[in-house]
Amino acid sequence: MTSTKQNYNFLVRLAAICATITALILVVIKLYAWFATDASAMLASATDSMLDLFASVMNVVILRFALAPADQEHKFGHGKAESLAGLVQAAFVLGSAFLLMINGVERVITPKAIVQTEVGVWVSVIAIFFTLALVFIQKYVIAKTQSLAISADSLHYQSDLILNLGVLAALLLSHDYWPKADGVFTLFVGVYLLYGAIKIIWLSVQHLMDHELSEEEVSKIKAIVDAHDNALGLHDLRTRQAGHQRFIQFHLELDDTLTLLAAHSIGEAIEREIEQALAPCEVFIHHDPSSVVTTDTKISHDAAH
Repeated sequence: MTSTKQNYNFLVRLAAICATITALILVVIKLYAWFATDASAMLASATDSMLDLFASVMNVVILRFALAPADQEHKFGHGKAESLAGLVQAAFVLGSAFLLMINGVERVITPKAIVQTEVGVWVSVIAIFFTLALVFIQKYVIAKTQSLAISADSLHYQSDLILNLGVLAALLLSHDYWPKADGVFTLFVGVYLLYGAIKIIWLSVQHLMDHELSEEEVSKIKAIVDAHDNALGLHDLRTRQAGHQRFIQFHLELDDTLTLLAAHSIGEAIEREIEQALAPCEVFIHHDPSSVVTTDTKISHDAAH
């Protein structure tokens, strides 16, 4: 379990640092392109990258707290800091989305000529290359860790791919064919960021409100208990997640005639299996003799699940 946590910490920090470096590069080249072209779409792209930079830097800082081990004041760890990071990111994304929509409407009403289009085109191509490389790294890390902070950060950069392709189209169309394309695309980016921010807020709130683990994960827990020869069942199963750490607790039903040592050994074996299947997690098991498990308990448990 320790090696799993160390691997999680390394991968999450790697993704956060790579995102910060990439965002810094993109901000510099996109601001240059905006000054050179005076394109609203390029401003939208630069604004999005500045938000990405802020979010990535904040991720590096907050993850230092989220990945810290449990201490005397925080005995369940600091994992919920990841959800707080998601909420703060979403707040800034919401602000930028509204600003871009306002700017897009203005450019649709009063289109402006774009100059030095080739500069914007080359910058967009370079931005697509850097963003693709970063998204590939983030997808790998998310697949291994399921980190909410990296998932929220990755959403920004995935939108960047669409955004940069759109900038290319907007620059070319506005230059020769459709002057309002610059403003229309800027408006589209604002709406897209608004949708992404709402999605991040929803995920973050679910984690902060101790939402149950997924049905698939709960089914794994039940299957492990059911597969154990000496386990007669379980009830009062409760689960939650804080950052990468899962917390699982339930009452394990055992035969009345088992010794305390035998019951303890069965619980330890089941605990290890669950920790391996859903690592990293902490499992709390209360041992119940089957004779004290009432019909009402089983009915209320079945109704809840």
